[in-house]
Amino acid sequence: MNLRNWITGARVRTLPLAVAPIVLGSAAADLVDRFDFNLAALALMVALFLQIGVNYANDYSDGIRGTDNNRVGPLRLTGSGLVRPRAVKQAAFISFALAAASGLAIVVITSQWWLIGLGAIAIIAAWYYTGGKRPYGYAGLGELVVFIFFGLVATVGTTYIQTLGFDAMSLLLGINFGFYASAVLLINNIRDIETDRASGKNTIAVLLGAKRAKLIYAALIWLPVVFNLMLILLYPATVLGLINLLLVIPASLSGLKGTSPKELISALKLTSLAGLGFGLLVGAGLFAVSFSI
Repeated sequence: MNLRNWITGARVRTLPLAVAPIVLGSAAADLVDRFDFNLAALALMVALFLQIGVNYANDYSDGIRGTDNNRVGPLRLTGSGLVRPRAVKQAAFISFALAAASGLAIVVITSQWWLIGLGAIAIIAAWYYTGGKRPYGYAGLGELVVFIFFGLVATVGTTYIQTLGFDAMSLLLGINFGFYASAVLLINNIRDIETDRASGKNTIAVLLGAKRAKLIYAALIWLPVVFNLMLILLYPATVLGLINLLLVIPASLSGLKGTSPKELISALKLTSLAGLGFGLLVGAGLFAVSFSI
């Protein structure tokens, strides 16, 4: 077993998508003086293991379908033949189990038993992104589901387990981070248009074409900047979020102008980092509010 291959297969560059919404949701909880470090840590474990699980599940399902046979980009364990498909599938389900265990700890602490159902739906959605007979990722729904689960559910859910109530700020933060999460998947799919089309994977990028998909991508990463500007009027410390322009600007340029896989991979990396930057910087600005009171 080559540990480096497994780390590559876990797609570490996508893990900021798990970290940022937990920070934002916790910052929203802190605004109402209900931040709980232990619950936030458990939420982070759920998000990280779920993200790793969906990455391995995607690797397995695309690999056995042949979707990754001619792709350009980072190594895929199944498609490359370096790891047996069964082992990759097991890694996915082990990750899902660890996410479920962390989620169950949250349920026990908060006594919010209905969250078990939500967690089950999240795991099912993670598997059927590219798994099963009719994966929704092959029907242009990937970005929408990522927006819902890695944006709205992750952020609002993190606030909820700490406050035991729904919060308008966490909803707004979840929407805007969801744009980043969707943008990461979209720019990845723009890079893979030709191979996806050949394998019958009809992503939004395949259905709309590169030109229109890139315009949607640009909108997704700039809308949170507009939100940040409005948020500054309420919480001036969130001006920290504008530092993220150092990532958003080159990401949008690489995404819009890039044509080669190398250029689009660069846009993918920058977009993922911009999502993390939004979460950390805006979250830090919101956390700073409690120190100024």
